Amino acid sequence: MGGAVSAGEDNDELIDNLKEAQYIRTELVEQAFRAIDRADYYLEEFKDNAYKDLAWKHGNIHLSAPCIYSEVMEALDLQPGLSFLNLGSGTGYLSSMVGLILGPFGVNHGVELHSDVIEYAKQKLDFFIKTSDSFDRFEFCEPSFVTGNCLEISPDCTQYDRVYCGAGVQKEHEDYMKNLLKVGGILVMPLEEKLTKITRVGPSAWETKKILAVSFAPLIQPNHTDSGKSRLVHLPPVAVRSLQDLARIAIRGTIKKIIHQEAMSKAGSGLKNPARFKRRRVRRRRMETIVFLDKEVFASRISSPSDDNNNSEDMEEERPEEEEPKPSELKPEPPVNFLREKVLSLPLPDPLKYYLLYYREK
Repeated sequence: MGGAVSAGEDNDELIDNLKEAQYIRTELVEQAFRAIDRADYYLEEFKDNAYKDLAWKHGNIHLSAPCIYSEVMEALDLQPGLSFLNLGSGTGYLSSMVGLILGPFGVNHGVELHSDVIEYAKQKLDFFIKTSDSFDRFEFCEPSFVTGNCLEISPDCTQYDRVYCGAGVQKEHEDYMKNLLKVGGILVMPLEEKLTKITRVGPSAWETKKILAVSFAPLIQPNHTDSGKSRLVHLPPVAVRSLQDLARIAIRGTIKKIIHQEAMSKAGSGLKNPARFKRRRVRRRRMETIVFLDKEVFASRISSPSDDNNNSEDMEEERPEEEEPKPSELKPEPPVNFLREKVLSLPLPDPLKYYLLYYREK
């Protein structure tokens, strides 16, 4: 079994490899991937495999390979304030990364068939919110999950700006998936063995692009009740934020701006030598075939003219020449959560400080 990129030693090295292989291409997607450690979504006994570019499945719990998630994130073209629906939301790993980009005024919903996986996803979400410093670097759109079959969504549900389906969609369900989209929205799903991006450009007009050749386990067909009626899935309501919550978002945003201005002021007051550049050889790699675990058998990149021009070529790239680190610099200090420090230093009652910090444990 192999992957599109080599295994990393940690989450950052995995992301470096995905960038080098051009699976991650935009800064927003890179930030989201670096902010959430993939290993946090594995069971403890399987974490040694977290940074391999492979799918993972244990019972009903499933994670797609990192290269698949990065292609999905890039194809969705996420922006703050959009609404997102994840069909087959699983562990919530993808939904949480999406939530970092959508921000506090987005909508982030997931539908998952298995109730035990919903509980697992909620535990992982709670762990991220309570313990990760990444939470304070973003304004998070917290995902909401409901249990049910995504082919039984109530017909009166709202439409979404972005939709992803994490299982193979049969051709007869293509129109059903398209109707979940607003005009201007983007749907990404495995369709006829291809990871496909569909953009709704008008009420009855669509643009389709094939991204990757993939093999996903197919959607599970609904089981009807004894009466023959389906169990309709009702998506979470789009809640209006309270004035108190809006105030918290505004205050945290203002504090972040102050921290940024202070950092820029300190950086501007010091003189630094311009970085020197040296040339190094960089080999651009393109992987033709990816093998996954279980039913996700393979995924091969669909060739484009730019791929053909750059395939297996040695290219020279200018990179800053780094100075030799001093002994004291070999072990970096742990990152500082400046937002938390600033809030705790404010002359405010402790309950208000804790509210501004979402009662986080760190």
